[in-house]
This record gives sequence, structure tokens and C-alpha cells, in this order.
Amino acid sequence: MSISAEAAATPSNAPDRDWWRGAVIYQIYPRSFQDSNGDGIGDLKGITARLPHIAALGADAVWISPFFPSPMKDFGYDVSNYIDVDPMFGTLSDFDGLIAEAHRLGIKVMIDLVMSHSSDQHPWFIESRSSRFNPKADWYVWSDAKPDGSPPNNWLSIFGGSAWHWDPTRMQYYMHNFLTSQPDLNLHNAEVQDALLDLTRFWLKRGVDGFRLDTINFYFHDKELRDNPALDPSRRNASTAPAVNPYNFQEHLYDKSRPENIDFLKRFRAVLNEFPAIAAVGEVGDSQRGLEIVGEYTSGGDKMHMCYAFEFLAPDVLTPARVEETQHAFAAAAPEGWVCWAFSNHDVVRHVSRWGQEVLDRDGYAKMLSAILLSQRGSVCIYQGEELGLTEADIAYADLQDPYGIQFWPEFKGRDGCRTPMPWDAQALQAGFSTAERTWLPIPVEHQLKAVSAQYGDPASVLEQYRRFLAFRKTNPALSKGEISFLATEEPLLAYERQYGNETILCMFNMSPNSSSTALPDGNWEVLEGHGFETPFEGRQIELPAWGAFFARHV
Repeated sequence: MSISAEAAATPSNAPDRDWWRGAVIYQIYPRSFQDSNGDGIGDLKGITARLPHIAALGADAVWISPFFPSPMKDFGYDVSNYIDVDPMFGTLSDFDGLIAEAHRLGIKVMIDLVMSHSSDQHPWFIESRSSRFNPKADWYVWSDAKPDGSPPNNWLSIFGGSAWHWDPTRMQYYMHNFLTSQPDLNLHNAEVQDALLDLTRFWLKRGVDGFRLDTINFYFHDKELRDNPALDPSRRNASTAPAVNPYNFQEHLYDKSRPENIDFLKRFRAVLNEFPAIAAVGEVGDSQRGLEIVGEYTSGGDKMHMCYAFEFLAPDVLTPARVEETQHAFAAAAPEGWVCWAFSNHDVVRHVSRWGQEVLDRDGYAKMLSAILLSQRGSVCIYQGEELGLTEADIAYADLQDPYGIQFWPEFKGRDGCRTPMPWDAQALQAGFSTAERTWLPIPVEHQLKAVSAQYGDPASVLEQYRRFLAFRKTNPALSKGEISFLATEEPLLAYERQYGNETILCMFNMSPNSSSTALPDGNWEVLEGHGFETPFEGRQIELPAWGAFFARHV
């Protein structure tokens, strides 16, 4: 079909099936976004009330972390009912209202599906553990003990200890990659796959625009339950689990990232294709070969639309070399694929703190990092509060909620420091998040000072810089959909070009607290404005200030 014939065959009001490519997705952690009923915990009505903030920011979509019924042992990532809303967060009617308001504002809605495991309070597991012969006996991963009573193999849990827990009713072990209260579903069972695909359809029929798939490479395990080999200490990486966790001592060949996952992801994509303009992004948790798996899962157009790995969520300080090496590694591993980058999320230390411990000008650093993130090849996830330049909160042990932090305190303080409530109003009780005397996690004073109300309209603020750059990105499609090629520079400079169609945009960054001089590459360049960075230049010489950036278009 010719281009003109294809255009004629596509109605002008047809949904954009490619909306996700280069989209900016704003992650909402519902417990901490906005409390509408004064109980100290965020909820769906609170999210709906704050959607205008996201629309004004310029994001294309929201990703909402789990809000399903749950015992909340892992704060919603332990699901006890996949097709309802936990009363803590509201009702299905509240969710419908959220969808309607988001769509009115032009915002897509993606929700978090947790399909590798459920809560031990889910009816499926309650039935499964009741005997070895019930209809759901094989819906979870069960195994007999070794002759000496020890677990079936050496697999470890990300939350510490063995990945196996003894159940006295069945007199067997069940597998849990995370908490003991999060038993792993057995996706080798076709009935389990069918049930998961049915709940996917439930939310699609309700109007969601897509999904974020939690721990997407954990869906299948090795049927033979073979032991994982030891990992050479030189290859250990603390991005999937904290360094204090022996999980990093194994090469996880058999407990996750199994080849059977490919066929299931194809089945999942086929369900998405039953509906118009749906997209999905998968979380790939694998420190050794994360980008390789991203490549497998996003190739061919019949599995995931996009995935993200942990390269930019790792503790290692971001440098020009790391940015270039990561993009090159992704291009080599996934030449057909698409990636979704993030610097922060609900599981890692906020990046301004993670990488900027020695940085004095945290706001300037945050602005520079935002421009790097938003000009990478790929889609982007922004984590709530990132647009305010929030740092990691220091939570006292007595206030900890995260079982991960309680387990490994004080060497690892858990994830509560990045999950504190969103500060909206610098002058209000609880920063405008809630009217409650006590919120589920405390709001640090330094966060209240960075509230939306204190930054909105201030051209020097981190918030206004995010808004400016998101608008700049939308007016320059090369930044969202183009290819990327890196230029030879010396640290602390980072330089690359983004190419889309006939347009080439030059992006240059000074990743240091000191000014740095450089020259324009050969060719004719038009200096671009509207991105929020002021960079002196004379002739072809550029003087990049501390944490500065420069953008130009080839003419």
C-alpha cells in the first residue's frame, strides 16, 4: 500500500496506536499522591483532583501503582483481588471517574499489573494450599522437600532468605520471589494464563490505555527446579537487590527470565490488540542481562511495546560514559526494540540523592538531569515529586513501613524514603496532602519547602524547568522519536545528536559543578531557545555553565 493510500484508508480521528513511542509517563504512587478523605493515605479521588497538575506539567500518560484489594504487606504489590479497588483507595466508580477526567484532560491511564505472584490471601492461593488435589492445586509453584527436609533448591528471595516457604497443610514448600506472603503463580499452567488474560480484559473494557507489568521476567520458573550457579563477585550488581542481600551472589538462570515467557507475552499482546491504541511497558529486573531481556521482549512487534531495565536506576553515579554505554548496549541488544527510561521510581533512592550526595546545587543538578532524561532515545517515566527536585527522605526506624527496610536496617533503609507523600502546599497542614494529624509516612520539612505551591510560576524552580522542557520536547519531535548518535567529547561533557526525518538536534551537557568550554561541531547550527538553559556562546565557542545544557538545530 502506498503512503497516500494508507493515509486515505485511516480516518483522521482514528486513535494513535503509536502514542507510547516517546511518551512521557508520570508515575503515581497512590498511597502518597493525594488524600481526599482525611485518613492520611492517598486515594483515587485524590489522584483525580490532582490530574490538572500532571496535565499542566505536560505528561502524556500516568502509570498508577497498584490500588487493588490487598493485605498491604507489600503495599499493594500483594494482590488479593485483581478486579476491584481496595476500600482504602475508593471504589470502581471512583476509578471510572478518574479515567473520565484523565481522558478529558488528554492524559492516558496505565495501571500496574502484578502477575508473577499474588497475595497469600487471594482466593486462588487459599484454595491451592488447602490440599494437593483441589482444582487450583497447581496454580502456584509447589514442591516437596528434599529428603533432609530442606527446600527444593538454592533459589533466594529478593526480600532475603530462601525463595521457598514451608506450608504445613500441604506438607510442601511454595515458591515466593518476594515476601513469604507473595506466593508465585505457576504460569506453566494454561488455566493460570487464561485467568490473568481475563483480568487484563476486565481493565481494558473499563477504559485503561495500557499497563505497566511488574517483574515481567519473573513469570516462569525452571520446571526441573535446578539450582542457580554462583555468580562471580566481579559481576555482582546491586541494582536488582541491595548489596547487603545475598540474592546478588547467584546467577539467576533458573528462577526467572525463562524462555517460556516469550509465548505468554505474545498471548498478552494479542489481548491488547483486541482494543485500540493500547500500550504496555514491562519492568525487567535482571542485573546481569537486563538489556538483553528487554531486547527479547520488545522485538518483533508481537510482545511488549516497551520495557525498562535498571541501568539508570542503579546506584552508580551517572556520567557521560554511562549514558553513552547504556544507549549503545540497548541498541546492540534490542535493535528492533523500544525502551522506557527512568531515573527514579517507588523502589529506589531518589536520583538527586542517589547520584548527588556531593552536589551543592541540587536544583541545578536536578534540572540538568531532567534534560538528559527527557532527551534520551526512548520513552520516559517521571516519578511523582521528581519534578519538584525532591531528595530522599530520611525516615526514622520507628516510622518505617517497608518490610524490606525493616529486614535489612540499618545497612539498607528500604524504600520508604522515596515514597513519602507528595507536597502540594508549603503553607498547609501536611503540605496539602492530607488533613489528617498523621500521614502514613511523615512529610519531611525540606519537602514541604519544595511544595508545588512554592515552585509554581517561579521561573527559577525545578518544577517550571520540567514544564518548559516537556513543552520543548513536544515542539521538537526528534527528542521524543528520533535516533541518537553520540559525539566524541571529554568528560564532564556529554554530547549527542537526535535525528528524526530531516531534523537533527544537537544536545550538549556539562555534567559538573564547574563551567566548561567546547565548540560547536562542524556544520551550520541554529541555536534553540525555550528549553530553560542559558548558555553563552560566541562564534562557534560555547561556554557551558555548571550543570548547563545547550541545544541547536542543524540547518
